[in-house]
Amino acid sequence: MNDVLNFLSGGLLSPGPWTLVLITLALTHVTIVSVTVYLHRYSAHRALDLHPALKHFFRFWLWMTTGMGTRAWTAIHRKHHARCDGEEDPHSPQVLGLRKVLREGAELYQAEAVNQETLDKYGGGCPDDWLERNLYQKYSVLGITLMGLINVALFGVAGITVWAVQMMWIPITAAGIINGIGHYWGYRNFECSDASRNVLPWGILIGGEELHNNHHTYPNSAKLSVRRFEFDLGWAWIRTFEVLRLAKVKKVAPKPVVARDKHTVDLDTLRALVQHRFQVMAHYRREVIKPVFEQEKARACDATRGLYNRAAALLHRDQRFFKVRHTKRLSTLTEHNATLATIYDYRLRLQEIWSQTSHSSAEMLDSLAQWCRDAEASGIHALQDFVRTLKGYRVTPARA
Repeated sequence: MNDVLNFLSGGLLSPGPWTLVLITLALTHVTIVSVTVYLHRYSAHRALDLHPALKHFFRFWLWMTTGMGTRAWTAIHRKHHARCDGEEDPHSPQVLGLRKVLREGAELYQAEAVNQETLDKYGGGCPDDWLERNLYQKYSVLGITLMGLINVALFGVAGITVWAVQMMWIPITAAGIINGIGHYWGYRNFECSDASRNVLPWGILIGGEELHNNHHTYPNSAKLSVRRFEFDLGWAWIRTFEVLRLAKVKKVAPKPVVARDKHTVDLDTLRALVQHRFQVMAHYRREVIKPVFEQEKARACDATRGLYNRAAALLHRDQRFFKVRHTKRLSTLTEHNATLATIYDYRLRLQEIWSQTSHSSAEMLDSLAQWCRDAEASGIHALQDFVRTLKGYRVTPARA
């Protein structure tokens, strides 16, 4: 009897409390790596290739720790990108409200996972072998039950707690932090067409998925970090798998190439502008909007300085996410400051150039050349410096 009680209390391994905490974190981290590397970057976006043995390990591990199937997760995520922050987005806090996505993220996933139209339209290219059809999809509960039994056998009664943490890990981190907070709070490196944001500091817990704005800007990139202070742990694992010949990166976000000796606007400049449009606008925000705004704010009187503080981000934010008060605030600011009105107008005109999809390359090039001439004649030094850099942009060579 004592042997049975000892086994139930400590299991086969009988780890101490802190050791058990570390084991739990390690187990949940394997799940995060499975989601970010296999489900997300490989299956949903095909940003890399994986060795068949590694792919099957991830499928097996996810079956035991989440009960999620590759096809359902992939289809739902692809639909999220295709309908992002719109009425058909399966889990947008901008539409459904942050509270609902945080509290019912798992339920929203389950509801969409049985939508056959979603699976058929967005679930192409996913595993459809015997194991997928007859085990992973058919008996999803069996996997998480097996995981619970293994935990109890290894850790005793404490294994139930380990199992519970494993079961909650993805609903909290994915449905909560990424799908919820990642479209509501945080900072934006790029003004892409949705409300995605980067959420820090969660890199070790979420494997790089917290860099959500970066991902939505370049969804087919295997690497999610773009700035020096950002750390993508999922990318570190991918590079490790590459060294072990278990993975091969296919796509990463393009990096701008700027030729300092190039001083003319030509077709290569236009192509580079389209290719690097998000980086170009991020550069415009840093090199034009920010310094000019700070200069004008310093000149403002005390009575209007509060308006400057409230309107700072509006000069570079996408108007699709403006509320009525934002529109009024920006209008008031630009009506009272001609310089800020000018740099804001030039930002909109620059964005309009690559939006002219019905125009020919020659027409778009003429628009870009005219924009540069007007900017150079504006008398705003930051804008003139930006034009000199813009002329040096060149198309990034394709990844080998």
